[in-house]
Amino acid sequence: MKAMILAAGRGQRMRPLTDHTPKPMLLAGGKPLIVWHLERLARAGFREVVINTAHLGNQISAALQTGADWGLNIRYSPEQDGALETAGGIATAQPWDAPEDPFLLLNGDIFSDWDLAEAWQIAASKRLGLGHLVLVNNPDHHPGGDFGLQPDGLVGPLGSTPVSLTFSGQSILRGTLFHATRPNQRAALAPLLQSAIREGQIAGSHHCGHWVDVGTPDRLAALDHTLLRGRPWLP
Repeated sequence: MKAMILAAGRGQRMRPLTDHTPKPMLLAGGKPLIVWHLERLARAGFREVVINTAHLGNQISAALQTGADWGLNIRYSPEQDGALETAGGIATAQPWDAPEDPFLLLNGDIFSDWDLAEAWQIAASKRLGLGHLVLVNNPDHHPGGDFGLQPDGLVGPLGSTPVSLTFSGQSILRGTLFHATRPNQRAALAPLLQSAIREGQIAGSHHCGHWVDVGTPDRLAALDHTLLRGRPWLP
């Protein structure tokens, strides 16, 4: 199974930090956010990684190069300033050998201790439909949540369950989810997920460990402080 890291976003909310540095290359705990992902992937047994890039993407490829430093093989999928959005970027990068193959998808601007080795078990499950979302408790900056998680393990739309949860930006998806999205076509991921959820094709799990959406300078600074203070938790 291959993994893909989404790293093409402009990072508007992180300005001015992202005026000269791509968001995944911002430092937390002494290393770029994306390097934490690469270390997690290597420990979990992944070897093939695809990274889509846009804004200042040459900095990412120059720093990570082939991925050999982590025992990985990195392939880059460049875009023009993130114009393709998430689904368009995935359909263009095609992080699969055959469309029905599952792949691990990670947002480049999160930090989490979810064990990526679980992705292998999820991908091998006969219950995997079009995808599996890792959900977390709603953070203070997103109290309304994104989805419900039903007792049978299927993800439901917001309001379908008494308790809502937030999508962590970590998922296992099948390439067939993007069958109608052409390469280099601008397309968002949310409508595809919502359609598949209505069809009962998206499962989920609730991760109760640590997770940070590093979406603002303040949250980045707080994460950096936590890690440098002694790293009480690690991905």
